[in-house]
Formats: sequence, C-alpha cells, structure tokens
Amino acid sequence: MDVFITGFLLSLSLCLDIGIVNVAMIDSSLKHGMRSGLLVGLGSCFGDLVYAILSLVGMSLLLQFKAVQWITWLVGGTLLLWLAVKMAREAWRAARQPAQVAGSAVRPRSRQLFNRGLMLALASPSSILWFAAVGGALIANATDGSAGSAVRFLCGFFAGGLAWSSFIVATAHHGGRTLGPRFIQGCHLVSAALYLYFAVLVLGNGARTLL
Repeated sequence: MDVFITGFLLSLSLCLDIGIVNVAMIDSSLKHGMRSGLLVGLGSCFGDLVYAILSLVGMSLLLQFKAVQWITWLVGGTLLLWLAVKMAREAWRAARQPAQVAGSAVRPRSRQLFNRGLMLALASPSSILWFAAVGGALIANATDGSAGSAVRFLCGFFAGGLAWSSFIVATAHHGGRTLGPRFIQGCHLVSAALYLYFAVLVLGNGARTLL
C-alpha cells in the first residue's frame, strides 16, 4: 500500500476514537461556527504530527532490537484487537445527550482556538497511548527508511487529520444535534474496522518477520 494512503488511514484510526479533541471540535462548531471548529481541528493535526515525527524517528531506532520487535508485535497487535472490540461494542450504544448550544457565547480568538486543539492533542490520553503502544511501530514499518517515503507518509497522516476535522466539523455544524447518536455510532463502527485491519497488519508482519 502506498505510504501516503497508509499515513492517511493511520491518522483516521487515531481521529475516529471519540475523545477530547473530537468533543472540542464539535463543541466549538456548535457554539461558534465551522471556522472555530476547523481551527481547533487544525491545531490538533499539528499536535498529532509532532507525535508522528517522534514515533518515526524513535521507533525506527528501537526496532533494530529483537526484544522491542517482539514487544511491539505482541502488545501492539493485542491492543489493536482490544480497541476493535471496544469500538464495536460502543457502536451499539446510542448517544443520549445532544450537544448544547450557547446562544450568547463569544467566539475566542483564532490563536486561542488553534492552541486549544494543539494542547488537547498533545495531552490526550488516548493519543499518547495510541502512539506509545501502536502508532510508533506502525509508523516505523510504514516507510522504507528514506526521507521521501517519510515525507509522503507524514503528508498523508496530516491530510487524514484535516479530512476528518473538516468532516466532523461540517457534520456537527449542519446537523450534529439531530444526527448525533447515529453519527457517533458510525464513527465507532468505522473505527472498529480500521483497528481490526491494522491489528491483522501488525500481527501478520510480526509473524513473517519473527517466526
């Protein structure tokens, strides 16, 4: 698979977990409009990109050790399978509380919105766990080690985050309160499918390399 597409899909698998960043984008879109939600999303994309670059550099070195290869294979694959089951289970739970709109809220400055998304992405527990246990190994194995391959991957990763941010902001702005429960269910279903795909990818690559 092309490294750009791999990066794009990996970014989506991270974004589709309904966490604090997505909640912030939806909240900002409903309260202050699409532009505000997109600024939060743009900031989060740069935050995720920081972790992706660190994973690309650090894990490439660590994966030279056989023990690290075994750990990332077994732990990463198991965690991905667990996340797939978790997302599939969550897909059947309908969201009960619609988003609230603040009628007299004052829109924050653009820099504040961007910084909010950046800080939330860097501080998100689910993002940290994803990059530490799963993302690092997947990112390191997605490229051939060349600078061009790494750049294509990171471009795809960033594009995936932007595409997701645009989608979720537009959906929240135009019909989030009506489609909220079904929208979240759909996110969980797609997330489960992506986690399962990457679990098979990690376990299959590990088996071919280590056994």
